[in-house]
Amino acid sequence: MVLVGRSGCGKTTLLHIIAGIGRPDAGHVRIDDWEITLFSEAEGDRFRAERIGYVFQTFNLLPGFSALENVLLAMRFTGKPVDRPRAKQLLEKVGLGHRMTHKPAMLSVGEQQRVAVARALANKPKILLADEPTANVDSGHQQQVLDLIRNSCSEEDVALVLVTHTPEVSAQFDRVDHLEQINQVAVSG
Repeated sequence: MVLVGRSGCGKTTLLHIIAGIGRPDAGHVRIDDWEITLFSEAEGDRFRAERIGYVFQTFNLLPGFSALENVLLAMRFTGKPVDRPRAKQLLEKVGLGHRMTHKPAMLSVGEQQRVAVARALANKPKILLADEPTANVDSGHQQQVLDLIRNSCSEEDVALVLVTHTPEVSAQFDRVDHLEQINQVAVSG
């Protein structure tokens, strides 16, 4: 599913609420029959680590850690053993097998985004939230990032919610909802 809308219409805010990073002013958010708005901060962090992958627009990679370490770090938040072979496999899958030991500053913007996708998939999430995943990637790598996200979600049976304001991106998906129209229905309904 793709949510589209102009800049500032609430796309990122909605993703933060779905992920439990932000709290809604009213209403409920249910994922896997869990009411995530009732979680403490620690419970929300654990739930998110176990069930939700998040590809941030600005990558949010830790600069002092290698690509592999950034993916492994995501695995530490579940309380389960770290799966180093999976982390390596994901980086190979995103075409970075030869760059695993490189820190973010040594990677191109497109490579950083691919590390972010691998990190988001590290814990086998039920849902992947992608916030403008091509916004900071040059047009030459935009398709590569989209294909990577779509194929990874398909292969790993992960639901996808991707937000964008780019028509070239949204046109590639079957389900596209316009956030402004949803907001108008909610307000008038």
